[in-house]
Amino acid sequence: MRDLARRVFGFEVAPPDSVVRELAAMYYDADPACEAFVDEVYRTRGSAAGRALLERALADGVDSIPDAPASLRALFADVEHDPPWLDRELVERGARAFRRYGTAVFRFAGAITLEGYSESSVAKPLALTGAYVGGSTRRRFLETVAFWIAVSEPGGLLPGAPGRASALRVRVMHVFVRRNLLAHPGWDVEAWGVPISQGDALLTLMGGSFAPGIAMHLLGYLPSRADIDAMMHFWRYVGHLMGVRPRWYPSSLAEAAQLSFVTLVKAARRSGEDGHALCRSYADAFAPDRAMPLRARLRDELEHRLHLAYTRLFVSPRSHREHQLPGAGPWVLLPLAAAPFVALREVARRTIPGVEELVDRRARRQRARWFARHMGDRTAEYKPVERFTR
Repeated sequence: MRDLARRVFGFEVAPPDSVVRELAAMYYDADPACEAFVDEVYRTRGSAAGRALLERALADGVDSIPDAPASLRALFADVEHDPPWLDRELVERGARAFRRYGTAVFRFAGAITLEGYSESSVAKPLALTGAYVGGSTRRRFLETVAFWIAVSEPGGLLPGAPGRASALRVRVMHVFVRRNLLAHPGWDVEAWGVPISQGDALLTLMGGSFAPGIAMHLLGYLPSRADIDAMMHFWRYVGHLMGVRPRWYPSSLAEAAQLSFVTLVKAARRSGEDGHALCRSYADAFAPDRAMPLRARLRDELEHRLHLAYTRLFVSPRSHREHQLPGAGPWVLLPLAAAPFVALREVARRTIPGVEELVDRRARRQRARWFARHMGDRTAEYKPVERFTR
């Protein structure tokens, strides 16, 4: 693979040994600033009290709380401090590039996550907490979509914006789950690292930027290299707000490809039945309810088939087989058949003044309607699971 990459792409696909060792160490890195808040408030006063305090700080500012814990003040100071590498114009360009995928990127991201379910460090937290398993899968996935939408709306990461608040809510939820899992007798720190580690979080950021930037060319999307760079910068800042501060972050598409290579060759694929159950739950998440009215049932049937088509296209044949995912049949051709029309729109966007703005508005409307249709009257809560399923 390395020889082929050198001949075809002209660069070494394996990163330096020092980078590989940094990536390995990141599986034992967590989020000290947020953990201090969770330990001081959530784990002493209870999650309800901790959440109420967090929501008050998000709504009115931490200075509005006279007796605010020092850990809460430190957490908000951490979020409000801009990292030296931040370029806000590049963040907005990356958010716009991500929005252009519309709802297609939701299905793509859901599908490629199944590849990660082969790894225990990804599958075990979800299996032990019951998240993304059984009937909760669809609701949890839609909460994730709500997060993607909030952070990528124009200005969504500015102080006081909904996306910024969502990032902090998810950050606290992850830390709460991490602390509880570390105390669980079934968690193997030596084998898997800390739960929701910086290492796995880095791969998640790549899953929203580099991965769709490259793989979704298959569906007709034509982002430029600068667009993909911007998406990587955008997701790096989203990660920063969520406490993801990796020791190493790809600075180019070549380095992102090197990270993908390391991810491939390091895979242990030992999640077993937990990974299988997570994959099957996702595959069934959008299956229509037979008790629904005919029109709604047909609409959900189409969405279900599209999700299966994306898993067929973007999950490796080995993982698709090992996890016993259902086939997509002729439905796999539907996103491929739309690719030429998507490509025509992309060419128009890149060459005709004013079209990009129209495409952006259309994509925002499309994903808002999609989310409202599937989420209904519910709202994303980002509540951590407090009881383990085993």
